[in-house]
Amino acid sequence: MEEFKNIIYEEDDDVARIIINRPPFNILNVKTLTEIAKVLENVGKEDSIKVLVITGVGEKAFSAGVEIADHLPDKIEETLEAFHRVFHLLAEINQPTVAVVRGFAYGGGCELASACDIVYASEDAQFGQQEVKVGAIPTVATVLLPRIIGRKKALEMIFTGDTITAAEAKQIGLINNFFPATELEEAVNRLVENLKKKSSIVLKLVRMAVYESLNKKFKEALDGVTAIYLNKLIKTEDAVEGLRSFLEKRKPVWKGK
Repeated sequence: MEEFKNIIYEEDDDVARIIINRPPFNILNVKTLTEIAKVLENVGKEDSIKVLVITGVGEKAFSAGVEIADHLPDKIEETLEAFHRVFHLLAEINQPTVAVVRGFAYGGGCELASACDIVYASEDAQFGQQEVKVGAIPTVATVLLPRIIGRKKALEMIFTGDTITAAEAKQIGLINNFFPATELEEAVNRLVENLKKKSSIVLKLVRMAVYESLNKKFKEALDGVTAIYLNKLIKTEDAVEGLRSFLEKRKPVWKGK
């Protein structure tokens, strides 16, 4: 993949990593967002990649948000277009996504972490949607947070612009877990190794089923998941292999198809 200026992209043993590389606060501008989108476009097409990890350079910040100057009238349309493209691609990607948060995850940084399937953080991490303090709307958070943490808590975060600790973020369901800074990398590696043991096609279809059902009424959502199960999942070799290996009391041999 091409060289990037504002991010670092790595691939290693079925795992792709996007590292926001604008220290110390890893601020997101249009160039950075465009580079992230480029990676997401490519990774989403790669069956060899099982897991995508997104993080930031350094200990100070995952990302402190989108460049404030890019919110001004002459730039906001371009900024939102680049920003929203990242989230559309994240929703459509084939692989489980893991955000690893050290330090600040504010504004667009909090939204980017929230949009990942799983969020692990250091115990000193902080989260917040501070856009209200500069007269802006956190567009993704207004849609995403009520679905993750509920309407009342989402509105409290967005209305006040207050920050919360990693412990509070876990309590309300914004993140999955937090760890001492010295143990975070090991915890992420354990999670990634766990996911890598699973069938890539099954992970893809599980993810598809969850995202298909998020915004639908129960019957419509359940019918949609059932269709994925019957028309896609059970027709894969890995689905049959998983069932047969259990019945035969052996480890499954995944083929990713």
